[in-house]
Amino acid sequence: MDDMDRRLLSALRDCGTDRRVAATARALSWAGEHGALWLAAGLVGAAADRERRSAWLRGTALTAGAHLASMGVKRVVRRPRPEAGIGVETPRTDRGPALLPSSHATSAAAATVAYGALRPVGAHVVPPLAAAMCVSRMVVGVHYPSDVAAGAALGALTARLGARWMTGGAAR
Repeated sequence: MDDMDRRLLSALRDCGTDRRVAATARALSWAGEHGALWLAAGLVGAAADRERRSAWLRGTALTAGAHLASMGVKRVVRRPRPEAGIGVETPRTDRGPALLPSSHATSAAAATVAYGALRPVGAHVVPPLAAAMCVSRMVVGVHYPSDVAAGAALGALTARLGARWMTGGAAR
């Protein structure tokens, strides 16, 4: 583990000593468990946007696929989690041994790419929320910055590779 990774994590965990920041980070982490927020967003998009329902459902499938891919990578890498954040309690599921890549970051980045192709809501609402979710994983102290970066890269790549399928073959 590189020293920069540890220093960045320490600085972000220090942000969690503020009760409001900690509460927000915990809420985001909870909402992102198993990609739940992003899967729900895709289903809501499919229900609300009948014209592009198929694209929303395919984007939801890409997001779920990216999440599953991250879980597979974790089983191979088996990198230990950092010690719990100071003053921030973490969800029970965050105490397992495997963490590289961050599945929260993977599904958040996949949703950003997939739903971002379905402008304007996906392109304006999802990216800042996805970024906040990625940061929340470090604030609660359950991922190193490199885990979050690896997850975001995996999610973006997975969704980008499926973008043509998602939009029904239309070039984007």
